Amino acid sequence: MEPAKIKQLADEYQKLAKGVLNYERFLWYAISHHSTAIEGSTLTEKQSVDLLEFGKTAAKKPMEDHLMVLDYFNALKYTLTAATGSNPVKYVSVDLLQTIASKVKLNTGEIVNSALGTFDTAKGDFRLCSVRAGSRLFPDCQKVPDMVKALCESITMDMEKAETFEERCYLSFRAHFELVSIHPFGDGNGRTSRLLMNFIQAHFNLPLSIVYKQDRIKYIEAMESARKKEDLTPFVTFMYSQYAKFMKAEIKRLKQ
Repeated sequence: MEPAKIKQLADEYQKLAKGVLNYERFLWYAISHHSTAIEGSTLTEKQSVDLLEFGKTAAKKPMEDHLMVLDYFNALKYTLTAATGSNPVKYVSVDLLQTIASKVKLNTGEIVNSALGTFDTAKGDFRLCSVRAGSRLFPDCQKVPDMVKALCESITMDMEKAETFEERCYLSFRAHFELVSIHPFGDGNGRTSRLLMNFIQAHFNLPLSIVYKQDRIKYIEAMESARKKEDLTPFVTFMYSQYAKFMKAEIKRLKQ
C-alpha cells in the first residue's frame, strides 16, 4: 500500500482512537505481547493481558516468559515517556539505546564471560563476543560502539529534517532495521530495535507499529532480503503492510 493511503488510515485511526477510555494501555499490552512472542514467549495474548492488567500468571508457562513480557511492557512505557513526557528526549543517543536494552532484559538478563571481557545483558552493555542468528553473522563486537554512535548521529540528524508522514515512517523503519542489523547487545536486539522504532513514531505523534507474531517468518525474510540486496525496500514494504494491517483492524474494531 502506498504511503499516502497509509497516512489516510493513520489519520482515521488516530481520530477514532482519541479519547477512548484505556485504549492506549491495551494497545501497549498488544505491542508487548506480539514483540515478546516473536522472541519466544509462549504466553497467549489473553495471558499477557491478564499478567499486565491483573498480575495473574499463567499455569504451566515458564516464569521467564512472564518476566519477558513484564520487562518489555516496562521498557515500552519508558520509551514512550522518553519520547512524549513532560521533559521529552529530542534525539537518539547511545545512552538512550542502552537504557532501553537494559529494561528489555532487566529480569531475564545475564552476565556473559567472553575472551574479550565480561558484559551484562541486564545492564544494556554492548556485547564483547561474536553473535549470529541462523546463517547471519553480525558485525565484529569491536566495531559495535562506533557503529551505534554513528547510527544515533544519523537518526538524530534525520529526525531534525523529516517533515512528511512518509519521511518519518521511513526513518522509524530504517532505524529499526539498522540497529537490529548491528546487533549490539548480547540479547534483546529485536525488542530494542522495535522500541527504537516506536520511540521515533511517538516523537512524531504517529501511530505505533506492531510486528505481528504470526508474521514472524515474513519479518525475518524481509530483513534478510533487504540485507542481501543492500536495499531497504523489502523491509520498508513489509513494515508498511504491518502498519496497514494493524490500523485496518483497529479502525474496524473502533467503529464497532
